Amino acid sequence: MSEINKLKIFNDPIYGFITIPNALIYDLVQHPYFQRLRRISQMGLSYLVYPGAHHTRFHHALGCMHIMQKAVDVLRFKGVEISPEEENALYIAILLHDIGHGPFSHAMEKSIVEDVHHEAISLLFMNQLNLEFGGKLSLAIQVFKGEYHRKFMLQLISSQLDMDRMDYLKRDSFYSGVAEGNVNSERLIQMMNVVDDVLVIEEKGIYSVEKFLMSRRLMYWQAYLHKTSLVAELILMKVLKRAKELTQKGIVLPCSEPLLFFMQNKITTETFTSENLDLFSQLDDFDIISALKSWQKQDDFILSSLSKMIINRDLLKIKLTEEKPSAEELNVMKERFALENNINLAETNYFIFKGKIKNQAYSKEAEPIRILKKDKTIEDVVDVSDQLNLKTLSKSVTKYYICFPKQLV
Repeated sequence: MSEINKLKIFNDPIYGFITIPNALIYDLVQHPYFQRLRRISQMGLSYLVYPGAHHTRFHHALGCMHIMQKAVDVLRFKGVEISPEEENALYIAILLHDIGHGPFSHAMEKSIVEDVHHEAISLLFMNQLNLEFGGKLSLAIQVFKGEYHRKFMLQLISSQLDMDRMDYLKRDSFYSGVAEGNVNSERLIQMMNVVDDVLVIEEKGIYSVEKFLMSRRLMYWQAYLHKTSLVAELILMKVLKRAKELTQKGIVLPCSEPLLFFMQNKITTETFTSENLDLFSQLDDFDIISALKSWQKQDDFILSSLSKMIINRDLLKIKLTEEKPSAEELNVMKERFALENNINLAETNYFIFKGKIKNQAYSKEAEPIRILKKDKTIEDVVDVSDQLNLKTLSKSVTKYYICFPKQLV
């Protein structure tokens, strides 16, 4: 294929036309590892609450690359030197930043590939692609790992005001219909600058930063931590945990080969080989959904009940509280449920459990969002803002939840 043919355009409902900047980026987008992201939902099971939220990580990755192109243009216009190699490294790193996500990301991380973070898997994919592309991703990997001397390049990819957050807030808000999450990424990008290789936002952009942080907080409560999305994800984790438990006892469950492999084997960061990576690259949302459809008919009461809940959207009841739920309250429910369904007390933990969620829009512990004032001094956004709510936004809010079957109400 000629180089000219690789300069494709995508039509995106958020930004309009997105252009592929060069042949290498085109080849990365065409790679099966990246195409797999078309089959991984960006918001997991949130479509059970917001029916429009069916957009994918493929969509999101292209959106991030597009706004990274805008950021590079703005910074160069302001006199920040970015070489063609650095520019390409930024595009590759942001394009591939989420490539390690498994199906229904966070549920996978806590059940099938235990404690292997998606960022670690992203890095494994990037290293593998670097081998295939003859070392052309080396600088992008250096930037992604935070090992490159120009700090602002990592901040554009991963910080409290990065291209990733700017795109997912705008995109998730659009597809879910939660208008509160809509951020003005164009204005934020126009206000960016670099001082001593560190990313700053010019003072006149402070209100856009405040709006961005407020939008992030509201999106967490209304979408990402919405109680129905939360309980659906928790049930999915329980289903996968149960399936893994049964598989390791020698019970053969119908599912795809890649899924079966990860259920039969305990894979850690240390044991994640290139063969495992290849199997992981064949896993997507469809493996999980088709397994759940089959597991509804299994003899195991726990597995079939939990699978039906997700497939038919007939979920456990979830109650959010400000106070920690008492163990006594849970025990009473567990005893009743065990008796009614002829299961032992340990098995009731699949249906009756508690936990907590945290929402913090801005962290004082993490690297700050820096504001470049008119007198050329640089300060943390919280200290510059005249809005008291930014102080509030940097406080962590904790809520407790308790999940249980509806018939126990």
